[in-house]
Amino acid sequence: MENKKILIVEDQQDLADLLRLHFTDMGAEVTWAADGHEGLRLACARDWDIILLDIQLPGPSGLEICRKVRQNQNYVPILLLTSRATELDRVLGLDIGADDYITKPFSVMELIARVKAVFRRIDALSKPVEESQSHHIHLGNLSINEQTRSASLAGQLLDLTAKEFNLLLHFCRKPGRVFQRSELLDSVWGYGHDGYEHTVNSHINRLRAKMEVDPKNPKYIVTVWGVGYKLDPETIPQSNTA
Repeated sequence: MENKKILIVEDQQDLADLLRLHFTDMGAEVTWAADGHEGLRLACARDWDIILLDIQLPGPSGLEICRKVRQNQNYVPILLLTSRATELDRVLGLDIGADDYITKPFSVMELIARVKAVFRRIDALSKPVEESQSHHIHLGNLSINEQTRSASLAGQLLDLTAKEFNLLLHFCRKPGRVFQRSELLDSVWGYGHDGYEHTVNSHINRLRAKMEVDPKNPKYIVTVWGVGYKLDPETIPQSNTA
């Protein structure tokens, strides 16, 4: 946690103070916003290593703030704090780009473990780039720049959300491998719960809509029935070289 910049958007001061105390003791730089207006302003005002975001806030809700943050080019992990028990709220949070959620009441140690897990996933995603000294992946005319978090197909920039980019990057790192939905959920979202596998399906459909000529008959990201999905490198046209 050393020198990590953490934004806590939480209207319960006692809880915010408790979290701030623990994260500060671990060496993090912690900023607190008590309502949605201040939370939205701070979330978009600077770069954070993670945002802990309550869903129910005075002013803009945590889900609204999450949507706004995900419209920015720079990616920041978001962990939702929610007292809502419905599956819909949790799934909606994941669908709009949250990386994880925890339901109140929770133990501080569990929350810290969740935050550490998010950081580990980010480190795992960046490790192959550091080892190869390369920020680019090229599969035919599909190109991914991991440093700028941008992707293009046949020279056309793909307008991807942060989660869509992470999903495509995961496929491109192991082209041809079939991933079960639960594997994708665990690797990209950090979840292994069967109840959220339709989150993977919806993101696959959105990714296909942005990549495929005919999304209803996909050629690039294909379904392996009874197993999961894979990126088929054989169907991606090769770049023309002079």
